[in-house]
Amino acid sequence: MSTILIIEDDTDINEMLTKLLTGCGYKVKNAYSGTEGVLVHGDDVNLILLDLMLPGKSGDSIIGELKDKNNVPIIVMSAISDIAKKLDLFSLGANDYVTKPFNNDELLARIKVWLRESNSVDSKILRFKDIVLNKADFSVKCNGKEMKLTKKEFELLKLFLENENRTLTKSVIFEQVWDYDSGADDNTLNVHISKIKNKLKECNPDEEYIETVWSIGYRLKKE
Repeated sequence: MSTILIIEDDTDINEMLTKLLTGCGYKVKNAYSGTEGVLVHGDDVNLILLDLMLPGKSGDSIIGELKDKNNVPIIVMSAISDIAKKLDLFSLGANDYVTKPFNNDELLARIKVWLRESNSVDSKILRFKDIVLNKADFSVKCNGKEMKLTKKEFELLKLFLENENRTLTKSVIFEQVWDYDSGADDNTLNVHISKIKNKLKECNPDEEYIETVWSIGYRLKKE
């Protein structure tokens, strides 16, 4: 499920967009100023709807900051229709532009296009909560912090993120990560899980990511 960040100071428009998007199955995060938008944006966000006329920092002034934190598609929403202004926004990093008042169906269509485009490029990226795992370069971040994992720890965490809604039995884990290695046993698995949990806890002590399903195996811990 994709998460969309709405940065819009008009509460009526923000609420309308929230209802529209949640009704279409998206998760939504809300911000009401430029400063708050930068703070709320994170690795869990897949697309941003950005108003230009914001209190504090304006929308065009935070595009670069948003892209630096997590480079996702940004659709600008504004009543400004000047073509020169639109071109300036694209040069700053905006991906698309809709003129207020916009048609809801058109906005939803644009969102689908950009999420599809982003996902095709992002197919090597796995996300869960604030974990971002890159299968291409074998890097992992949690809460914005780099994690140093061994090869087995990386493969184990990758397996969990690839099966976000599934409880993984020990036999499946041994098959996928250890390839039936006779030297791998319950203690080996428990040690690896414990080390991953500890490294995640160092990055974010306020969050839990993996939980034990007694006598079965392990799964990712949802909210």
